[in-house]
Amino acid sequence: MSAPASLSAARSGVFTLGTLLIAILGGVSAELIGFPAGWLMGSAISVSIAAILKFPVTVPDWLRDLIFVFIGVSMGASVAPNSLELLGQWPVSLAALALELIIIVLVTGWLLTKLFKLDAGTAYLSSFPGHLSFVLGIAATGIGNARQIVIIQVMRVLFLTIAVPIGAMFLPVQAPDLPAAGDPLSIAQILLLALCCALVGLVFVKLKIPAGMVLGAMAAATIAKLGGAYSQPLPDQLVVTIFILTGALIGSRFIGITWLEFKAAALGGVIATAVMLVIVTAMAYGVAQLVDIPMAQIWLALSPGALEGVGALAIAMGYDTAFIAAHHVIRLLLLSFAIPTVALFIRRLEAKEKGH
Repeated sequence: MSAPASLSAARSGVFTLGTLLIAILGGVSAELIGFPAGWLMGSAISVSIAAILKFPVTVPDWLRDLIFVFIGVSMGASVAPNSLELLGQWPVSLAALALELIIIVLVTGWLLTKLFKLDAGTAYLSSFPGHLSFVLGIAATGIGNARQIVIIQVMRVLFLTIAVPIGAMFLPVQAPDLPAAGDPLSIAQILLLALCCALVGLVFVKLKIPAGMVLGAMAAATIAKLGGAYSQPLPDQLVVTIFILTGALIGSRFIGITWLEFKAAALGGVIATAVMLVIVTAMAYGVAQLVDIPMAQIWLALSPGALEGVGALAIAMGYDTAFIAAHHVIRLLLLSFAIPTVALFIRRLEAKEKGH
């Protein structure tokens, strides 16, 4: 390795350590004051603030992929043993999810065009609840303002990450009682499980499945648990570490956003998030009247947050991750079809307007 390359690698390592230290301090602080899901919330907020203040926060690709693997592992390891018994009830909530996505995109897109005078491309691509990389890929073709879209979308992820656990505290259903946990998995078992999950994750990525690394790892861990390969929980220290790393990853998405850009798009992001939460709450309440599943769990399943963030929240709050992850998988798959469809419609609409 040449001297400049070595220096660059060392600098990147220092910045990564600095980012993780900020995440740890934020998590500790939030946990001490009793903030909901404190390890996750505190790390996400602290790293986000650091990024906005132009501290060189960074989460290298290798660490991001490792985080994705262990998020999947933790989601699979915390699957409720009776989750398969609920499959007969899931079609109701999945139908509600599809209807919810349509309402969110239409209402949020309309508000952003009318209240904030955004063009249709920017407004509707900003309204999609997820698949940020896909949305930006569409924006790169010339539909909408990519910079505004990413700010509004990142604001959505951050505010939902904060709002979901706070909101869940006030829902009229408490988290279900969990059985007493036995001895946790050993280090050797964790490493073997993580390796298998990583391999399946790589396969999912090769198959171009949305959020492939997370979903592949989660699928492998879940199948292994339901198949009886293991039954023990993950050690508490590892779960806390996963929360801190997930928060750092979420916060690092604010890299490169200036205060001016932040303030210009923040209000739009807040309003878009508020609209989404109102729609989610109404949908969750309606579904809870039809199925025997806690409303708070349905709310998390229908909430339009990032899969890794919501998955971590589900574990922290003691809900069935299989139910929640299934809905987020379907959400991503639905968006894979919806985003290009809406983009094509917008492009045709713009061409029609130019023709006039």
